[in-house]
Amino acid sequence: MKDNVSGCSVEEAMRLLGGRWRLLIASYLLDGTKRFNDLRRDIPAISQRMLTLDLRALEEAGLISRTVYPTVPVKVEYALTDDGRRLQPVVEVMKDFGLWVKAQGPTGA
Repeated sequence: MKDNVSGCSVEEAMRLLGGRWRLLIASYLLDGTKRFNDLRRDIPAISQRMLTLDLRALEEAGLISRTVYPTVPVKVEYALTDDGRRLQPVVEVMKDFGLWVKAQGPTGA
């Protein structure tokens, strides 16, 4: 990941959660533990590669846990950690803001 250039806490959060998918992945994991294909169904526009990369980054940051069960085929589950649950208020604010943006209609951009 890139370094925090300004030292700003908002930049630090955006460094970790920036991009299109990471906060969305966390929002779906707020509902509970999910398997990889559950997340693919929840976010159909995400590629398998991007989901894998973002899950790894969130795991490395300590926001999600990855549990591998020794079955055939292997079962892997993802869940938010206690630190990851701290994203719940952020997700709620983003949902409210998204509803407001949708209500504004087309921006003409």
